[in-house]
Amino acid sequence: MAISTRFDTARVLATVLLPTLAKGVIVRRPGVMAVAEKVQSDTRAIDTMRKLRDRYGPEPVRLRITGRSVAVLVDPTDVGRLLKGSPEPFALATKEKKAALNHFQPHGVLISEGQERERLRALNERVLRPEHVPVDAIVRDEADLLTRHAMSTGELTWHSFSQAWWRIVRRIVLGDGARSDDQLTDDLKALRENANWAFLRPKQRGLRERFQSRLDEHLARREEGSLAAQPGDLAGQAPHWLFAFDAAGIVTMRALAIGARGRNGILESARLWPTTPVILRESTKPTRWHGTWLPANTEFVVFTPFFHRDPDRLPYADRYAPEIWDGPRDPAIVPFSGGPGVCPGRDLVLATGSAMLDALSEHLSFPKLSTPLPGTLNHFALRMPATPLGTRVS
Repeated sequence: MAISTRFDTARVLATVLLPTLAKGVIVRRPGVMAVAEKVQSDTRAIDTMRKLRDRYGPEPVRLRITGRSVAVLVDPTDVGRLLKGSPEPFALATKEKKAALNHFQPHGVLISEGQERERLRALNERVLRPEHVPVDAIVRDEADLLTRHAMSTGELTWHSFSQAWWRIVRRIVLGDGARSDDQLTDDLKALRENANWAFLRPKQRGLRERFQSRLDEHLARREEGSLAAQPGDLAGQAPHWLFAFDAAGIVTMRALAIGARGRNGILESARLWPTTPVILRESTKPTRWHGTWLPANTEFVVFTPFFHRDPDRLPYADRYAPEIWDGPRDPAIVPFSGGPGVCPGRDLVLATGSAMLDALSEHLSFPKLSTPLPGTLNHFALRMPATPLGTRVS
């Protein structure tokens, strides 16, 4: 088993893991994202991972961290094995994940285990289906307002896009009655900001109770044409649905910046700039890797930007390549994770994001980012000139 030197461990911490944590794992921090884009932190991190693989070979690399067994994966086949082996012997509910998500969704499927996880997973897979909601109609309603705004100002910004996106999300999850409830998602954002600190910050119990009470009122309406209308106890799962749609909005805005269209366009945006940059799994028993055993409770780290944009393996690493989604792909390109832990809302997110791309692109054109595409793209700073289609720019 490859064990990194102390220098290499420090380099992985300094250029891969700590910058990822600093940007915000549960909700992105605008100031840190601005710095990360300026220094292209993800490009640096990918370079570190390439050097790690070149030095130690394809087997998992154990970091020298006192009191914790941590292994970083560098081989795509190992990523596929890890994700297929969840939740046994590679548990999704790691200590770090529990500490973060307990701040706002203590009953979510991501941090549940055993039979409870199986029950909640089945509920999520049943409810999170695009056919349960008039996605196209909802998206077009809000995209029409956003299009008018962009035409009047001459540009599309993250601020205006995200306001429209959250109206879409609240309508999809909770119904039209929640469309204007900015306070609900503002409270959720505050809880998620606390969750960024995981173990290091106490829970805001009063805020969480206020958020959950407000959410329960919307769910109680069981409004037709929303996810809330589906049978089952949704109160413990809806916080995660709202949380996950934030990442979907980021992916969709970035997709607009590269001229993407359709489902493949959303998938490519998520490949180029993964909104889950680190996938964690924790072994429940000793496991063998490339002839060497790793102990139980080893935390495995998958740094997805490395596998999605490794120029040594992928000729399309730094360009928009929607064609790759029409056939067999590298097993480590996993914008929605993979195996039994794959995102149960994948199809709903793709339907919503692609509908937004299509609705806006029918009336507006935006300049496209040039190739090679940047390793880090700060969505907060995107300000895209919006030209009505049919208008000639001289």
